[in-house]
Parts: sequence; structure tokens; C-alpha cells
Amino acid sequence: MKKVRGNRKKAVLSKVRNEVMYCAIRELNENKNYPIQLLCTISKTNRSSYYKWLNRKETDQERENRGLLKEIKALYQKVDGIYGYRRITMNLNRKMNKHYNTKRIHRLMQLVGLQSRIRRKKKWDHRPSDNNVAENILNREFTAAHPNEKWVTDITELKYADGQKAYLSAILDLYDNSIVSFELGHRNDNQLVFKTIKGALVRNASHDDKLLVHSDRGFQYTSNGFKRIVEKNHLTQSMSRVGKCIDNGCMESFWGTLKVERYYLHRYQSFKELEKDIKKYIQFYNQDRLQAKFNGLSPIEYRTKAIA
Repeated sequence: MKKVRGNRKKAVLSKVRNEVMYCAIRELNENKNYPIQLLCTISKTNRSSYYKWLNRKETDQERENRGLLKEIKALYQKVDGIYGYRRITMNLNRKMNKHYNTKRIHRLMQLVGLQSRIRRKKKWDHRPSDNNVAENILNREFTAAHPNEKWVTDITELKYADGQKAYLSAILDLYDNSIVSFELGHRNDNQLVFKTIKGALVRNASHDDKLLVHSDRGFQYTSNGFKRIVEKNHLTQSMSRVGKCIDNGCMESFWGTLKVERYYLHRYQSFKELEKDIKKYIQFYNQDRLQAKFNGLSPIEYRTKAIA
């Protein structure tokens, strides 16, 4: 029985590989005008088998798949290849008012060699301080019952031109994963963090008095100035434990998403160019990037629904 199943699996894989090759040959011939004979020789494909596949009677499902592939490619190019099959499926279902299965979209993307960008590993930087250190009240409870209940914040380093450094400070709301405030600056200092938290408080003036703000133990967050902002606005402060980056995992996850979907794809020649692109991405992330955990809504759509 196991041998029969193994043979069936090999047959399916062989069929998929052949279909991938045939699709590639057809696209290169139609779009680049490369000769069929040359493409078959390079790919070690039997020309008669290719023509047999090409001239077969197309089924309704195959015809629908061709249309789907056009939509998939258009969306993939629109977002610079940052979407994987799950997010591609969500966007297609919304646009076409359908309920396509992720497995089907995944298979179609495999046929034409489309996949999301590979996330790069992040080098962690720990700078613990003993001044004004708070307990880890958040305790990895990365969910919130309503907006402005739990915020997480952090700073990341970005480079432009010939190795010049910029620093991005941001605050993420754990209710909807939206970025409620961010600042990009030339210096990694207290003022960058102060502007970020003050901006978030101004834009969310009706926040809960029990609002929790979680960060790592960086010197900005353990400073007397940050402590005064926390006390003045009746906030509850929480901090990650030393060497436990996962304690602020949602913020670290956002940095990884931003970098792999935008920052790593470009070379910035100036601070203004970097700043413009970061603003553009965060707007896209908040308003247009659909998330499965929110039933296919973007963070702002999910937030607006809650407030309404």
C-alpha cells in the first residue's frame, strides 16, 4: 500500500513539474519570442509532448486558472513581490468577491515561480539599563480587547547613501497592529522617542487611562524624561526582560515586515528619499495590507469597525 501511494505521489509531482515547464516555455515564446525548439532543447523537454499539452482542449477550470494567473501576476507586481500566497488569496477574494482556497492560489503561484520575499534574520541589540526599569507587565499577552489599551514601541536602524544612519521610532497598537505614531530621525536619542509617544497621545486623546506602553530597556525608555511623560498621562509602563526580545515580539515582527517588504528592496540615496518611502509603506501597511487574523481587513479597517 505504501509503495502504491509513493508511486502516485511521484506521478503527481512529475505532472506538476511538466506543467511548470510547459507554462514557462509558452510564456517565453509569447512574451520574448524565443523559438520553441530552442526552449525545449534547453529545458530537455520533448517538443511533441509540449505541443500535445499546448493543443489540448482546455477545461473550464484551466480557463479560469489562466485568468486567475493574470490577476495574481498583476497584484504581485503591484506590491513588488512582497505578498505570499495567503495574502494574495485574501486580496483576490476581496477584489473578485470570491472564496478561492489558499491551496489553489499557492499551486498556481508555484506553476509560474512566484513566491514572497524571504525574510532576513535580525541581529538583536540589547542595551539594558537600571534606571527607571519597569516590570514586564505585558508578559507576552499580545492581544487587546479594544483600541488604545496596549501599545508596544521600539527603535530600529536604517541606512541610506554611503552608510549614513537613520533611526525609526514607532508605536504599534496591539488591538489592530496599526502604527499609531512614528518618527524618523538622524539621531537615536531621547527626543526621537519623546516625539513618537507625544504624537501618539495627541492623535489618540481619548485613550484609556489604563493604557499600557511596553518597550525594551533602552536608555530612552528608562530616562527621567520618558518617566515624566508616562506619569503625566497616567500610563502604565512595561518593559521586556534582559535578553528576551520575544517579550516585544509584535514590534520586532513589524520591523521584519517593513524591512523585507520595502527597505531591503531599495537603495536610498538621501534621507528625504528614505523618509518618503517609509511614510508611504506605513500608510500602505495601515490602510491596505490585509491581515488574515482580522478576517481579511486592514488594520485601519479593523480599528474603524471597532470604534464605530
